[in-house]
Amino acid sequence: MFEISLKALFAAPAKRAGKAVLDLLYPPLCLGCRSPVADPRALCGECWKRITFFDGPMCQRCGLPFEVDPGVDSLCISCLAQPPVFDMARAAVAYDDASKGAILALKRTDRLEFANLFTLWLRRAGQRLLDQADLIVPVPLHRWRLLTRRYNQSAVLAQRLHKMSGRPYDPFVLVRTRSTGSQGDMPSARARQRNVRGAFRVAPARAAAIAGRTVLLIDDVLTTGATVEACARALKRAGAARVLVLTVARVARPLPRDI
Repeated sequence: MFEISLKALFAAPAKRAGKAVLDLLYPPLCLGCRSPVADPRALCGECWKRITFFDGPMCQRCGLPFEVDPGVDSLCISCLAQPPVFDMARAAVAYDDASKGAILALKRTDRLEFANLFTLWLRRAGQRLLDQADLIVPVPLHRWRLLTRRYNQSAVLAQRLHKMSGRPYDPFVLVRTRSTGSQGDMPSARARQRNVRGAFRVAPARAAAIAGRTVLLIDDVLTTGATVEACARALKRAGAARVLVLTVARVARPLPRDI
């Protein structure tokens, strides 16, 4: 007992000393501009100031930011005209020139160090959704794209959010049934909807796990909502009671419906 107490007494100081040595040899750098920072998961003050966090009034359903506050529980024009399949969506930051590079770095260039920062942002923006979620599920990649990228950035974020929050997580609930073109190459909202229509299904072995439950769907970016809509439709057809959507970023000005 005394030996265990001694170990506990000296463990924390030893850990702090080890970190101090590492920080001296390899100083923590800003994830954006590589200038020195105190926390290796952080952005420097200048990079932080450029990020637009969604803290103001927004559509109660899809999370689209409002320029003026129309009142509690207000909906945007799109949600009034055609309510989305998902029940609620939230994003941490605006997808713009300040955030785009970091998100694409995680997605395409193996910069997994951004995942820790983004997970903190997700928890901050989505605590209300996390509190309601029975299961965390990532938007899946098609197996061929997964082979070329080696990992699914949405699954990485979902797994780390699971570890941070303690909410159950299952990366195999949704299956991408066919390879689709990049949504980023689609010129309009309608083109994106056509691109992913019928592209997702719930794995039969996982249907019981979501029946009657609230699923929290994780993705990196919400642009028109076509991908998360297709996923939400598949989840609800398989028996999910509610589908909540949480993304790192979203486009504040939607693409035209068609061109």
